[in-house]
Amino acid sequence: MPDVIEVRPEERFDEERLHAYLRPRLEGADSDLTVRQFSGGRANLTYLLEFASGRQYVLRRPPLGPLPPGAHDMGREYRVLSRLWEAFDKAPRALLYCDDDTVIGAPFFVMERRDGVVVRETVPEVFGGGADPEANAALSRVVVETLAEFHAVDPASCGLDDLGRPEGYLERQVNGWLERWARARHEDNPLAEEVGLWLADTMPESPPATLLHNDWRLDNMAVSAEDPSVCVAVYDWDMATRGDPLTDLGTLFGSWHHPDEIDERTHSLMPVTAPGWMRREEAVEVYAARSGRDVSEIDWYIVFGTWKLGVILQQIYIRYLRGQTSDERFATMGEGAARLMELAAARRPG
Repeated sequence: MPDVIEVRPEERFDEERLHAYLRPRLEGADSDLTVRQFSGGRANLTYLLEFASGRQYVLRRPPLGPLPPGAHDMGREYRVLSRLWEAFDKAPRALLYCDDDTVIGAPFFVMERRDGVVVRETVPEVFGGGADPEANAALSRVVVETLAEFHAVDPASCGLDDLGRPEGYLERQVNGWLERWARARHEDNPLAEEVGLWLADTMPESPPATLLHNDWRLDNMAVSAEDPSVCVAVYDWDMATRGDPLTDLGTLFGSWHHPDEIDERTHSLMPVTAPGWMRREEAVEVYAARSGRDVSEIDWYIVFGTWKLGVILQQIYIRYLRGQTSDERFATMGEGAARLMELAAARRPG
């Protein structure tokens, strides 16, 4: 699927009203506007704004339908991206925020566009199409090294030292995701319940808090078309906060499958079977070396990240079942969620 497509019918909005709002507020917005949509996102909706002046911007808004409390917070994402770029140059700069639902039907913000290659389930041809072990290894390494770089950012250096509530973060996360699972399930899944309770009963003590992305994945970043080892942008900051840095690592490793963990129901978000791709254990060592952080409890975080990803897929699937989206990519996500619950159970230590 191409990265930029025509706007899906159910995800359109009044482009003339948007243009009228942006015209006096953005440089170059006083010329004709063309709106297209980025195809890859599975939650928040992201649009490319192209003006005849040559200026391009990116617009982000929440998904359609009822939203979990605190999720898809455009105000939070705008606040983070309007400041983080000063200390972390991979963060695109947010330029404008609108909380007036009458403009496009939901709060939104506009940010700069960064040019780069987004890598999803397969390695694109520009990097050898999966046949170049060195390029594959570089892609698996850059997503981990960039995370360590982000976790080293001093929140006070960019005015984010009051973001979130680090104290008790991990406990709130586990309890919150248990509640999200209860709201999103469409049928009983005892294994999902069992793993959720295991997570609550075996929670480790958190290391010192850092800034968190909260959805760190390879397809939430772009790399240079000339060099897959260079990250040029990191996207999807609507859940950013401060808290336990190893939760970001666990989120990343939730979809970092070993080849023997993959079956017809396993949806990998990265080309993990490409020759040269690091195994999870190697990636953990890379992060530990770059960050200097103790990762002895990483197995718990991997289980949490795997289980949480299952809940996320279930949340998307229930929106599809309720008719809140007609995107056919979501039709099999119930099976994918169930498979992730199985993997989470299998990944428990001991």
